[in-house]
Amino acid sequence: MNDIGRVDIFESYLVSIGGLKGDEINLSSHFFEAVLLKKGDFFIRENEVCRYIGFVAIGAVKAYGSDKEERENITCFKFENEFVTSFSEFISQGNSTRNIKAIEDCVIYRISYSDYLYLLDKVPAWNKIIQSVLEQEYNQKECYLLNYNNKSALEKYSYMLFNEPMLIKRVTT
Repeated sequence: MNDIGRVDIFESYLVSIGGLKGDEINLSSHFFEAVLLKKGDFFIRENEVCRYIGFVAIGAVKAYGSDKEERENITCFKFENEFVTSFSEFISQGNSTRNIKAIEDCVIYRISYSDYLYLLDKVPAWNKIIQSVLEQEYNQKECYLLNYNNKSALEKYSYMLFNEPMLIKRVTT
């Protein structure tokens, strides 16, 4: 896929969510840089400053932290048309408490913290977009806690089969 095709994916998403005028979409897209990640590449690394928020245009990533034995504790998966970062550390510009790693080849549109602040100032509609992204993130985390913590492997798998079939299709166990 050429660069123009990739830009169309992100711009199409911005059109689909509403709230942005044509010139605001054009301006916004200039602040997001396309990054190609191969399966296994990191978007964000644990214990490093969280400099970017990204929009997954193609592919999938997983977010996880590591425990003392270096085991992965997965906190979420993100697929196309979802934003991904270590949100609280992005806002505070602190060190990330998790890794975000490609589980498929990916195209992610990323924006730096300084460009993010500039965009919020110049395009006020982005405040509602970010609010919606944060609400979605909160709902996903709440759902994860309710449906995956303290449940048997069979209960978790049954839940995924009916409620999150994309996980079954695209994520290896």
